[in-house]
Amino acid sequence: MTRRDALLAVLVSVCWGVNFLAIHASLEHYPPMFLVALRFAVIAVPTLLLVRRPQVPARWLVGYGVGFGVLQFVFLYAGMAAGMPVGLSSLVLQASAPFTVLIAAACLGERPSRATWVGIAVAMAGLLVIAAYRGLTVSLLPTVLVLLGALGWALGNIASRQAQAQAGPAGASPFALMLWMTVVPPLPMLALSLLVEGPDRILASLGSAVGPGAAPEAAAANLGLLYTVVVGTLVGSGLWTLLLRRNPSSAVAPFSMLVPVTGITTAWLVLGETPALAEVLGGVLVVGGVLLPHAWRRRRGSRAAAGAGSGVGEDLGAVGGDEEGVLELRRAP
Repeated sequence: MTRRDALLAVLVSVCWGVNFLAIHASLEHYPPMFLVALRFAVIAVPTLLLVRRPQVPARWLVGYGVGFGVLQFVFLYAGMAAGMPVGLSSLVLQASAPFTVLIAAACLGERPSRATWVGIAVAMAGLLVIAAYRGLTVSLLPTVLVLLGALGWALGNIASRQAQAQAGPAGASPFALMLWMTVVPPLPMLALSLLVEGPDRILASLGSAVGPGAAPEAAAANLGLLYTVVVGTLVGSGLWTLLLRRNPSSAVAPFSMLVPVTGITTAWLVLGETPALAEVLGGVLVVGGVLLPHAWRRRRGSRAAAGAGSGVGEDLGAVGGDEEGVLELRRAP
């Protein structure tokens, strides 16, 4: 990876980390379910008009939209609305990585390496530490909701992987697939919002969003929504797709672990959120568990390179049977 690409990867992680602060600002004004519908509708309308549908099986495109667009954000936004801190949300959502590995192993027959299984165990231990602390001292419900959001993200990862694997002869542009995923959530989310939050609450949020009668928090909420759509989704996902095309996924994916660092830092600077020691410890375990397979693969590759020419590299390459993509399936929050 070139220095320029590395800097772009850091920029994407910062964009996605700040995105949680933008979501928090939007939730101060808009109902959570309606906000999900609004977020994706803003992208879906121009996508329908301007972007050709990728030639992938419809069931996987819909599955991608339901997992990534509906389930992830229903539970993430609901968890944050229920009191999950911004910084901690950006961290707990990283559980999507081990969830993806487990689902791929159970449903697709993928065989993760021993290092991957150890990493899953470490990450899950970190989540248990956070859940135990939140359950004993605050409320467990917001943590469970964000974990369900991470599970939805993982399901979306699997559907996206299958969609690209079963694409037509011309293949599928990852960016076009991401854009067409946004077509799925708006209508079901609007229906859910009408059912759960009610038309009165939706109309009240829209009526006080702009103009002379705008609510005091409306300006920040609208800026947050704009940031989520333009910077978090279009810029962040667009650059990430570009980086994955130009570099091995194993070189790009570890940069996503900077997302909770940015999320926790911005929440501390702007909102004054200070994580407890138990939450910091749990976060270190989550990040360490997700990064462990990457570090192990890099170490093994270095040893194989050092043993090239003497037969050692060939022997090392036969050990482990590491799967190259499951922990690295990531999209913007």
